[in-house]
Amino acid sequence: MALAFAKSSDFPFDKPAGEPCTNLDDHDGCRIHSRLRDSGFKGCTVFDCFGAGQKVSARTFEGRSWRDDAATRSAMFAVFPIVRRLHELLWYLDEAIVLVTAADRDATPWLTAFERVRRLSDGSAAELAGLDVDSEYGAVRDLLIDASDISRRAIPASRSRRGRAPRPGSDLTGADLAGSDLRGLSLRGSIAIAADLRDARLNRCDLLGVDLRDADLSGADLEGAIYLTQMQVNSARGDARTRLPEGFERPRHWART
Repeated sequence: MALAFAKSSDFPFDKPAGEPCTNLDDHDGCRIHSRLRDSGFKGCTVFDCFGAGQKVSARTFEGRSWRDDAATRSAMFAVFPIVRRLHELLWYLDEAIVLVTAADRDATPWLTAFERVRRLSDGSAAELAGLDVDSEYGAVRDLLIDASDISRRAIPASRSRRGRAPRPGSDLTGADLAGSDLRGLSLRGSIAIAADLRDARLNRCDLLGVDLRDADLSGADLEGAIYLTQMQVNSARGDARTRLPEGFERPRHWART
């Protein structure tokens, strides 16, 4: 409802932000939820709001519906993407706390940052609307990188089985990385669209912000991947052999064998 989408391989038509999707019913449900991908709505099956929709509806606006009045509608839709980014940042900080704690390091800086972002996400609609989320990301960027570095030091960086190991910000579009040992590496910010990562080992590999759309993760080991999100998993392809971190859901569109 709140977000826009454009006609593409992910959506069959354009929808402006704030306009209801034609598949939205009167009870805020999706009429084609069980067949979204078959109907051309692949983008809907990939998206993850990190719980921001529930937070904005139940807490920020105290259960009021966007259907109630135009002012609530516009305010709610302005706040939602901000809360979503804050919740995404909380996801990363939560994992960073786990990483540094496992390495027997003092997690106080990460805990302090987490609590600050959590308090911001609990703000009023007016407070949230005036928030500079980019600055909040910038403020904790070094903490996220430090936690990754601390965790990855325990695993000597391995080389890709073909040539030099990829680095942060690499263009890995369509790259053949099948069977590669990527443990301990940082691919942070890389583009890996349609990359072949079959049977790759990604334990303690930093995947912060990596674009994994249509990447083949069949048989890949992602159990210890750093900063992996459900949205990244949803956007990729995999199979029954793909190993995911605890708490992740195996996408329904993945191969069953």
